Amino acid sequence: MSTTMTVAQALMTFLTRQYTVDGDTRSRTIAGTFGIFGHGNVAGIGQALRQLSHDEPGAMPYHQARNEQAMVHQSVGYARMNRRLSTFASAASVGPGAANMLTGAALATSNRMPALLLPSDTFSTRVADPVLQQLEHPHDTSLQVTDAFRPLSRFFDRVDRPEQLFSIALAAMRVLTDPAETGAVTIALPEDVQAETLEVPDEFLTERDWHLRRPLPETGPLERAVAAIRESRTPLIVAGGGVLYSHAEDELRVFAEATGIPVATTQAGGGVLNWDHPLNLGGIGATGSAAANRIAGEADLVIGIGTRYSDFTTASRTVFQDPGVRFVNLNVASFDAFKHGSRLPLVADAREGIRGLHDRLGEFRVSPELSAQIDRERTDWSAVVDTATAPTDAALPGQAEIIGAVNTAAGPRDVVIQAAGSLPGDLQKLWRTSDPLGYHVEYAFSCMGYEIAGGLGVRRAIDAAGDDREAIVMVGDGSYLMLHTELVTAVAEGLKIIVVLVQNHGYASIGHLSETVGAPRFGTWYRTYDAEATDFRTDEVLPVDLAANARSYGVDVVEIEPGPDASTRLAEAVAAAKESETSTLIHIDSDPLLYAPDGEGWWDVPVAEVSTMGDTQAAREEYKIALKKQRPLL
Repeated sequence: MSTTMTVAQALMTFLTRQYTVDGDTRSRTIAGTFGIFGHGNVAGIGQALRQLSHDEPGAMPYHQARNEQAMVHQSVGYARMNRRLSTFASAASVGPGAANMLTGAALATSNRMPALLLPSDTFSTRVADPVLQQLEHPHDTSLQVTDAFRPLSRFFDRVDRPEQLFSIALAAMRVLTDPAETGAVTIALPEDVQAETLEVPDEFLTERDWHLRRPLPETGPLERAVAAIRESRTPLIVAGGGVLYSHAEDELRVFAEATGIPVATTQAGGGVLNWDHPLNLGGIGATGSAAANRIAGEADLVIGIGTRYSDFTTASRTVFQDPGVRFVNLNVASFDAFKHGSRLPLVADAREGIRGLHDRLGEFRVSPELSAQIDRERTDWSAVVDTATAPTDAALPGQAEIIGAVNTAAGPRDVVIQAAGSLPGDLQKLWRTSDPLGYHVEYAFSCMGYEIAGGLGVRRAIDAAGDDREAIVMVGDGSYLMLHTELVTAVAEGLKIIVVLVQNHGYASIGHLSETVGAPRFGTWYRTYDAEATDFRTDEVLPVDLAANARSYGVDVVEIEPGPDASTRLAEAVAAAKESETSTLIHIDSDPLLYAPDGEGWWDVPVAEVSTMGDTQAAREEYKIALKKQRPLL
């Protein structure tokens, strides 16, 4: 049996029937569709969604967005809160609509997060050629905007003929639900093909379960990893996002407690252990804690679990200093398991791999000396955090103090959302997380503008689960200006988020970084332009009122005026916002020159080898000294 449908109708109906299954958990793979419509998709995807809402109400919820990039960010925020079991589809029109999604595609793939992208394309028949918003390349007339998705996607295909839909849709679902392969999945849809008909077999529209692969570790690699751990003197676990996506945090805690091996976390792994767990060293690497980095510096064996080992995690390959350090890399993706030239890759699901290690290690336990060192480092760093985040009398609090105020007001299960600027580094050092999903920092792509849109994705997941968490977005003025219009989406759908907008009149992160590379704060202040100096270094702060901007969108706004009790009033405002039923933006001014405490990490940002500027010359000498600690780790 079959039904006559358009390509768009068949695809959207197909998506309503797809489920991701992980053990006893069965979730809709595609929870809904975001869409901004134009001539490329209004008669295809748009019509199909409208028809579904009429024929099968609730089968495929449709949501608006104000920016195509933000649609993908919402999908990623939602997917992470659901541990990659569910996501959204995002539909865009031809040309600029599709191009706006490219950043979102890169973010999803970089973070290994499932997101289904449905950009429209120009006429497959080319009967109307060129159409509005079509690219034209004389050397290759087939190239279009959608081709730019190829290097940004884990899967890409184009439906040039209606009958191609079946194989393409099934292949796309395989990648969306594959823990090792997932990321942005892109199906390009020519605008004419979307509206063309085909006979759709009933089998294609029958419910289908996609069971997540949880591969077990192979015996040989597992035994070699166990032997390496038994031989180690100073082992360290580096836990990444894969621990969370595998629901392996309990196994990790039990394993660490049984062996005494300390745990340091990546940005994606924040929350795998409660902040006050005696074996939690906090974040590791360039923006990590001194506790984690000191222990890592002496580690002779690093057990990486579900981490892709970014340069921030390894402090640009300077954090692991033991001459004979080895890596046991447990990862569901072989690409990550073999990193750093590891001779001990363990390609397996994180939860199954930890269980395998635990079962075979027997009575192994770290030495009393290492345990004592862990306790000392944790105690010392905790005191540093207490001091850095405590309220002061400063009229303009530093970011560390602001983080402390928000953390104090947040509940133990509330979720902090962040992505870019100086906040991710300060949060990794200072935020105290008490829930596996409470720390949501997008740092694989560190995309300015992710915060509010990602926060809406988190909120959607909270609401879908019937949970009582709060979604607390922390965002600097630079990121806010990149993509704040999704506040309108929050108002339109009654989605409650709390936004703490840290106003420092510039780019705090790069401002600080520029000082270390000999280009002191060039181009990082928001100031009026000095045409004579061709710079923005005047003392005249721009008369921009971001609080008024947010208020104009219809959200509640609280302005924390500068003063000696600013951070205390901030904490009170967050507590009050938690009691509200609507979105609240809290605006607070900060001093960008008050820095968080040093965690003894380093990040490799090359400095000009030659310069006429003394600042740059001095920075180059310091850079050459720092490079001496860098190791190829092969």
